[in-house]
Amino acid sequence: MEPITLTTPRLILRALTAADVDAVYRACQDHEIQRWTTVPSPYRRTDAEHFVNRVCAEGWQQGTEFAFGAVDTVGHGALVAAIGLSMRATRTAELGFWTAAEYRGRGLMTEAVEAVTSWGFTQAPVDRIVWRAEVGNLASRATALRTGFTLEGIERAGILNNGVRRDCWVAGLLPTDIGLPSTDAYVPARVPPAGPAPAPPAEPR
Repeated sequence: MEPITLTTPRLILRALTAADVDAVYRACQDHEIQRWTTVPSPYRRTDAEHFVNRVCAEGWQQGTEFAFGAVDTVGHGALVAAIGLSMRATRTAELGFWTAAEYRGRGLMTEAVEAVTSWGFTQAPVDRIVWRAEVGNLASRATALRTGFTLEGIERAGILNNGVRRDCWVAGLLPTDIGLPSTDAYVPARVPPAGPAPAPPAEPR
C-alpha cells in the first residue's frame, strides 16, 4: 500500500521518512518511552534508523504495519509522536503509539488515535483493533479509554519488554463502537446470568 496522509485539527499524520530519524532518536531517549514501550533500551541512533528506514517503510510496502509520524501544525512543525497499526490476524490490527515528553498532556495522541482508527476501519480495512499496554501504564490506558476502547482484561506475561515478560491490559475497539459499519457480521456472546455454584461431588465412602 502507498503511504497516506491524515489530518486532524492540530496534526498531520504522515509516513515517517529519513528526515525524521533524529527526532525519533531524541524522543526515544525519554525514560517513560523506554520503560513502557518495547523500544530498545538503551535506544541508539541505529535503532531509529532501522525503525524509520526498514520497519516503517517495509510495513507500508507489504501492508503489514501502517506507521505514522504526527507533526504538530499549530506549533513549529515538529514531530511530536508516532502511532501505527500492526496487522495481527484477518482484519485485526494492534495499535501502538508514543508521544514525545514535551508534547504530552495536550490531547494530541487522542486526536491521532481517533484519526488512525477511523482510517483503519474504513480504508485498511480492519474489523477489530486491539490495544495492549503493560499494567501500570495509566497514560496509555487513559488514551485508549477516551477513544472508545473497551477494557477486556489482563493478559498474563503478555508483553516481552527488554527480556522481561510482564502482564498487560488488553482492550478492543470495534467499528460499531465509533459509529462505523463492520465488514464481517458480529454476533456477541450471550452469557447466562451467574447462578449458584454447583455442589461439590460427594466423597466416596
